[in-house]
Amino acid sequence: MTLFPEPTCIWDLKAELGEGLVWMEREAALYGVDILGRTVFRFHPESGARTVWDAPARPTFLVPDADGHLLCGCADGLRTFNGATGVFGTLTPVESFLPENRLNDACADRQGRLWFGSMHDPETEASGSLYRLDSRQGAEPVQMDTGYVVSNGPAIDPLRNRLYHNDSVRQTVFLFDLAEGGTLSNKRPFARIETGYPDGMTVDRDGFLWVALYAGGGVQRFAPDGTPDRFVRLPASNITKIVFGGPDYRTAFVSSARKSLSAEALAAQPLAGGLFRFEVEVPGLPPCVFRA
Repeated sequence: MTLFPEPTCIWDLKAELGEGLVWMEREAALYGVDILGRTVFRFHPESGARTVWDAPARPTFLVPDADGHLLCGCADGLRTFNGATGVFGTLTPVESFLPENRLNDACADRQGRLWFGSMHDPETEASGSLYRLDSRQGAEPVQMDTGYVVSNGPAIDPLRNRLYHNDSVRQTVFLFDLAEGGTLSNKRPFARIETGYPDGMTVDRDGFLWVALYAGGGVQRFAPDGTPDRFVRLPASNITKIVFGGPDYRTAFVSSARKSLSAEALAAQPLAGGLFRFEVEVPGLPPCVFRA
């Protein structure tokens, strides 16, 4: 496996649980969240400008919407977020019948559907699920798969009509066939992680899957057949999310977390919780937009 040049820390956020990265092309800016810090943040690579907003609940993911703003997943449901004003919209509850659950990660597909997962917040019960929200088929999310303690991802390969989804506790990346109409079939293991836990992930233009490894100290790239291809080591153990951005989508942005690290571990990795970047040869895909 080939190692990329050493990544650079672009913001020493010291996030307790950095997550939810998304590139907003029209702003040329990167957004993300600190789940445990209950904040949403924005970083402009060109100017270096940084903005942080307090969230009304623990924010977990961000997905661009058709209005040029963001859909913000929160511990208790879905809200819109306007980066120009810093204003959050009203709450649409999700899984209110499971008070120990929270939302965790998401992406949109080219048809404008939202794919998102939930998890058991204490991380002991397999009560988490994978949902699809398609405004053309109603206002309620549809449960597509279940039985997760911690669901993560998801990520879509539009060239091969695939959806990837992580069962983090089981250290397994699963693969589904994704039909044009939004149905999933043929769930099977794609890759098993031996060091760390699969967290946020994304697909590049060639259909290779990049997976952040929580407690794994880096990002693993997999070929479409599941073969480990490249590993990028980062100066933090808890790597939580990777996305592509920049003018040509050849910049990888990576978030990390300080959660559960001892004082000794934090002393050994002072950039834990930081935001990192490195360059890649094969560009990523622009994020798809959720159409409400």
